[in-house]
Amino acid sequence: MTTKAPDVGTAAGILRLGNAFCDAKALLTAVELDLFTHLHKAPGGAATVEEIKELLSLHGRGLRDFLDLLTALKVLERQDGRYRNAPGTDKHLVRGGAAFVGGFLLRSSRNLYPAWGRLGEALRTGEQQSGSHYDEVTQNPEILRQFIGSMDAFTNVLGTQLIEAYDWSGHGSVLDVGGARGNLASQIVRAQPHLAGHVFDLPEMEPFAKELVAELALTDRLEFHGGSFFTDPLPSADVVILGHVLHDWDPKQREALVHKAFDAVNPGGTLLVYDRMLDDEPEHAENLVISLDMLLVTDGGSEYPAAEIVGYAQHAGFVRTEVTPLGDYDTLVTCYKAG
Repeated sequence: MTTKAPDVGTAAGILRLGNAFCDAKALLTAVELDLFTHLHKAPGGAATVEEIKELLSLHGRGLRDFLDLLTALKVLERQDGRYRNAPGTDKHLVRGGAAFVGGFLLRSSRNLYPAWGRLGEALRTGEQQSGSHYDEVTQNPEILRQFIGSMDAFTNVLGTQLIEAYDWSGHGSVLDVGGARGNLASQIVRAQPHLAGHVFDLPEMEPFAKELVAELALTDRLEFHGGSFFTDPLPSADVVILGHVLHDWDPKQREALVHKAFDAVNPGGTLLVYDRMLDDEPEHAENLVISLDMLLVTDGGSEYPAAEIVGYAQHAGFVRTEVTPLGDYDTLVTCYKAG
């Protein structure tokens, strides 16, 4: 999907692009306030300015303009002075919904938005600007839960797409490496009951994984394995997944992880790698934004072309690779191991 930017051949278009952060912050603030969940639960799914003021405990000044901006941005609808969620908003930004992506937007508001304010410093120094490393995130259960929410937001969307994109019928087990609490793996094993599911991530994720397994009654079908994928061996499986993982690391580390995944794939199995991979032509603004996110929040990460993973896979020993689109912006590289 190619992004259409404002018409930067005009002064108005340039100014519009330069102030696009205002639109973004309005949406992020609405998610922070949990506006969309409150509207979803309001009588008739709609509320007036005064009712929203009371629901969210707001002062009131600027509120009508805030709601009208969200209406102009098509995330709210207004009729007879009452505001309601637009259909897409009601599907994706109401907390607790199966397709909720607000977890990632909360991370964007609290972590990425301030970091992007220091993009110039990141470009000058090459250093991340988020102010915290991942090991600090894992030591704070509240922040870790927020991070897990952002990861769930991605896999809530991509899970169904990945399940449909691959033929799981000839396999008996699946391992999601860096799979957080197991949201993606849980979707796969529920859709493919013949598979035994495994998740590998840092030990700090285990309590959250246990919560999910108990919630979904998957105790006998989904197993969590704690460790570091740079220092500990990976469990073996017929299908190994590296999804939105490799972009966190520099090229040498990405190569090492592909080789390590090769060792974990059972003979005749596959490695599935997906990320917001980059084309030769800079058409996909969304993926370039995510790559700059990696500049701002990791020590060496970035998005990368699919050809990079194909090269690593061939060097590791995979006999065949396929590159296909996954969803709107991701690319899936399927790497086949000889039987």
